This record gives sequence, C-alpha cells and structure tokens, in this order.
Amino acid sequence: MAADAGVDPLRNLTIIFHDAGGGHRASAEALKSTLTTQADPWEVAPLNLQELLDSIDVVHKLTGLRIQDTYNLILRRGWTRTSPQLLLLLRRTIRLYHRRIVELLRAYWRQHPTGLVLSVIPHFNRAIAESFNELEPRPPFVTLLTDLADYPPHFWIEKESEYLIVGTERAQEQALEMGHPADHVFPVSGMVLKPKFYRQNALDRTSERERLGLDPACPTGIVLFGGHGSSIMLDIAEKLSQSSAGVQLILLCGHNQKLAAELRSRKTRRPIHVEGFTQSVEQYMALADFFIGKPGPGSISEALQFHLPVIVECNAKTLPQERYNAQWVVEQGYGIALTSFRQIAPAVERLLEPSTFAEFRRRAATYSNRTLMEVPVILQKCYQQGLTSRPKPVLPLAAPAAVPS
Repeated sequence: MAADAGVDPLRNLTIIFHDAGGGHRASAEALKSTLTTQADPWEVAPLNLQELLDSIDVVHKLTGLRIQDTYNLILRRGWTRTSPQLLLLLRRTIRLYHRRIVELLRAYWRQHPTGLVLSVIPHFNRAIAESFNELEPRPPFVTLLTDLADYPPHFWIEKESEYLIVGTERAQEQALEMGHPADHVFPVSGMVLKPKFYRQNALDRTSERERLGLDPACPTGIVLFGGHGSSIMLDIAEKLSQSSAGVQLILLCGHNQKLAAELRSRKTRRPIHVEGFTQSVEQYMALADFFIGKPGPGSISEALQFHLPVIVECNAKTLPQERYNAQWVVEQGYGIALTSFRQIAPAVERLLEPSTFAEFRRRAATYSNRTLMEVPVILQKCYQQGLTSRPKPVLPLAAPAAVPS
C-alpha cells in the first residue's frame, strides 16, 4: 500500500518478545492492540526472538526443548531454587553467542526495516542495541521493563540502552545510577496490563458470588500462581480451611487440570470455587477482597488494579528478579510478604483485622495504573526524537541550466 502524502512510510514499530513466562507476550499483545486501534495508529510487527534465534539455541539442539520452554518447565515444576545459578549460565551462554545474535538481528532489520523498536524482554537488550550500529537510518530503540525493577548486571538495563520505560521509582533510580540521561528514562504508573483491566467492571458481586456457590457476605480471597498453578495452592486451601480466618477462596489453576481436580475433591469448612484456565481473570478479581499468590509483577499489578491487598511469598525459591516485588509490596503498604506460605493462616487473620484491612484497602486504592495509555505517548516522543536526529538525505545537485546562445 502506498504511503499517504506527508506520512512517514517508516512510522511502524517492531515489538520484540518471547514466551519465557507469560508477561512478555501479554505486554506485547496489549500494546499492539492499543497502538493499532488508537486514533493515530501504528503499524506493529511482533518479533518472537526465540524463533529468530532457534538456529543457535544449544538447549534446543541438546534436549529438543527451546530455552523458553525449559524456563517454563522450571516454573511449572517449581524447580526455582536453582534459578540464580541458571540465570548465571544463561548470561554466559548469551555472552558466548553475542556476536552471532547481533548478526542475526542485523540481518532481520535489513530485511524488515522499521521506524522504532520496542523490547519487552530482558537479557538480550545489549545485542539488540548493537544490531543497529551499521543501519541507516538507525531506528530508535526503547526498552520497556516488565519487572518492577532491574536485576543487574545484564538483565534489563544495559549501558547501550537508548530509551527506557520504567514502572517504579526503583527502576528509574537504577537507570539514572547507570548514567542514562533523565530525558531518556520515562517513568510510567505501573506494569502494562491487558486492555480489559482498565475497563470499569459492572459485575453484581452478590449475584456472581452466589452463582459460583460462594457466600456473598464472606471475605473472599483469590489465589493465583500463573498459567500453570502451583501445588502450594493445596496447602493454602487446607490451612485456611482449618483456620479461624473464616474466608472463602477463588482458586485459579490455569492449565493444571490435575491440581483443579484435586482441589475440587477437597472438603472445606468454607465454600471454594475452583477454576481452570480462564481468559476472565479480571472478573474473578472483581469478586475478591484480597489476593494470594507469587510475587509476579503481572499478578500483583492486576490485583492492585482492583484495589486488592496482596499476600505474597519471598524466599530462596522465589525467582531472583521477583524478590524486589515482595519488598515493594511492603514498602508501598499494599500487603504482606511471607517467608513461607506455611504462615498463610495467621497472615490472613492479621490482614482481615478490621483496622489493618481498612488501611491496606486505603493504600491499595491509591494505586492508579494508566501505563497502557502512557506508553504510546512515550513511543511517539521517542520516534519523533529519532526523526530529528536522523541524518537528512543528500539530494543530487540539479543540472545547471543551459546558457542561451
């Protein structure tokens, strides 16, 4: 399609993501949905970096599993205690293949010119930045952190990073401490959430709770451990059933059908509702009074979007890049961080003590996330800065006019 007169034919955007964990793809898809439907739409091309790098994925060659699939397997099985060592191994592997990664990316840009590049992934941002070095015109490069803070070195923020979008003061401080200019570091109000988390939810809590077999008047917790659940949900349900907390639970098990079946078979003193994989997490959040789960940036942000106080766990099994999240929850007054979910019953009792719960709810109600609307404005600003710094084309000199004889 020919470009309209006066419109830059390169006003398009490439979003780099992968499927190690669900947050990177979710952020990419949410941004694409918004950017392509806004009043002044972008042309958006997603790039799954795993697919581009399959030819040099040594884990895939040795085991048949891609690196991202191996990571997701570790999450599903709960083998996260060794995650710091695995991160170190991954960093070394990326460093070993750095030059080849840069070459593959550079070849991709030559075949797929783009006006702006947005990375929503960690680990590879140095290679992405260097892949533009020989390109003319060079597209602006933006990194959007989908974690509440960086986990240096060589995780999110690199010295080669050009523009950075950060969702907390801590991440902003990290970028500035590394020497990035303040006008290249853009704070936003949180993590990118799916568009439906920004819409007003008109659910009738009483009738919806009744429809799910729950008591409309009973304090209700939502328990969520990502897209594949966690066996710790069995212990949480058991301990809260035996406690004097008097709470009912909505338990979202994701794709873990075995876990869902076992929870449904349990006898509990208070009602529970067990759900498998669902595209309607926001509706269940709207029915809850508080959140229990791992300190993932997405889950915490989704819960806070509904002003739910949170209870999370942080210990040696917590992913290193998520440990700050538990600290942030406590610092902001949004909830409780436990060293073990074995303490869940007294934690819920403490949370629901009337004055304590009122304060947690008040603090959670101050959380206002508009990131999905803020990021497009920032991307346009970065794009415009790229246009002004782009070298002006050198036009051929016109042939001199013929001298009349």
